[in-house]
Amino acid sequence: MKVNELFDVKYGVNLELMSLETVPENDVDGVNFVARTSANNGVVVRVKRVEGLEPQPAGLISCAGGGSVLSTFVQIAPFYSGRDLYTLTPKKEMTLHEKLFYCMSIQANAYRYNYGRQANKTLKEIELPDSVPEWVNTMPIKPISTAVQRKELLPLNVNIWKEFRIGDLFSLERCKNSSSGDLSDGDDCFYLGAKKSENGVMRRVTRDESVVSKGNCIVFIGNGQGSVGYTNYMNDDFIGTADLTVGYSKHLNKYNGMFIVTLLDLERPKYSFGRKWSSRMADTAIKLPAKDNAPDWDYMEQYIKALPYSDKI
Repeated sequence: MKVNELFDVKYGVNLELMSLETVPENDVDGVNFVARTSANNGVVVRVKRVEGLEPQPAGLISCAGGGSVLSTFVQIAPFYSGRDLYTLTPKKEMTLHEKLFYCMSIQANAYRYNYGRQANKTLKEIELPDSVPEWVNTMPIKPISTAVQRKELLPLNVNIWKEFRIGDLFSLERCKNSSSGDLSDGDDCFYLGAKKSENGVMRRVTRDESVVSKGNCIVFIGNGQGSVGYTNYMNDDFIGTADLTVGYSKHLNKYNGMFIVTLLDLERPKYSFGRKWSSRMADTAIKLPAKDNAPDWDYMEQYIKALPYSDKI
């Protein structure tokens, strides 16, 4: 069945965020503003209600026709929508489980689209499963919660940060595995490749001590297609392709590691399949919080720990 056979597809209210007044996230009178993003269920900020314009009701499905094309979510609260955003209303009653199933089914078609090929004209024609599998309605749905109480974050004054070479921050080692075909499938160890998504994990394999890289490190993607220039933090031991370089520091942990990875990823636009990072990695300089002319590892850790959901890292 096609999308428009299961849902009434309508263009959203098409508001421009710059024309709206933002309010704090905990403002109970505010309204979620949903845009063409794949993060945070599509919600980018809360805004003040617009006089004379009722928010779209909770329970609708939002779908991005442009931007992060086909990012599709069930909106659990009333919302306003930005440009190139569509709402899908089921033509027959659906459970939350069923709506989520169809969200995933729509998003599975995202590979067909990009910035130059949007889904505005073809969304209604996308093919979906005719029925929902029985297991869908038996799957548990547990909302993510956090024990971290929202509080004022440490100041981010980048003007006083210092530059540090990656080669001075980390002891760098190339990963040792040359071919994934040499590894047996198993549950003992992660196998990492040159990709940013899913923390670089390609599959699970049988542990081979001769090619294992120790965890608690930054994984640098120095070669490969698509993701060259990105980094991941890896807590567990793993086996990595030779396209990867790992960085170790006695000061590193999962919290300041996430802080540094976020900054390192800003280097991504400098590299491509034709311009590798591997040979330039050690000399790459990034700005970090500093104390006594050294990286302030504790500051970075405490900043991440103060973020909501940091207890889920």
